Amino acid sequence: MTDLIILRHGPTAWNAAHRLQGGIDQPLSDEGRARVATWRLPTDVLGYRWVASPKRRAWETARLLGLDPAPEPRLVEMGWGEWEGRLLEELRASGALTADRERMGLDFRAPGGESPRDVQSRLIPWLAEVGAGGAPTGAVAHNGVMRALYALATGWDMVGKPAHRLTDGCAHRFRVAEDGTPSVVAMNVPLVAES
Repeated sequence: MTDLIILRHGPTAWNAAHRLQGGIDQPLSDEGRARVATWRLPTDVLGYRWVASPKRRAWETARLLGLDPAPEPRLVEMGWGEWEGRLLEELRASGALTADRERMGLDFRAPGGESPRDVQSRLIPWLAEVGAGGAPTGAVAHNGVMRALYALATGWDMVGKPAHRLTDGCAHRFRVAEDGTPSVVAMNVPLVAES
């Protein structure tokens, strides 16, 4: 079993506005940079092999944490297709995003975008490499990637609430078997030291 720790990038201006980013390459906001500057990784993971999504928001987060990650394109955010740059509330108000569509769980897909199941399809070979390689690994990625990983580890179908809420500003620990199967170790490990 190989240790894997994953965290979401710091906040961007689009996160604050509740705008769908997907593949759009937004940098961290000034507030996001300030927030990441308060984060501290658990000391036991500092010697891990680190990778990051090549999107600026993930890459910048990794650098602010003092990491020198390798780029891992399979960790990019879920593509939202035609909905990238749009607000969820505006999509709901227009009727484009319906309750029936949201209940599709792993098979939910924005027009021209990816589904969470598609994200899992790109994560599975990466997880198999992590598991077979045996090197403890850290990753800086995106919310959609972490949700897809969590669903693989727990069997959550993304319909209804998950057993654990994936909290921002936290890291999530998994173990990866040699065949790439992930399992949960600890969710929501705080990155800010308690005072």
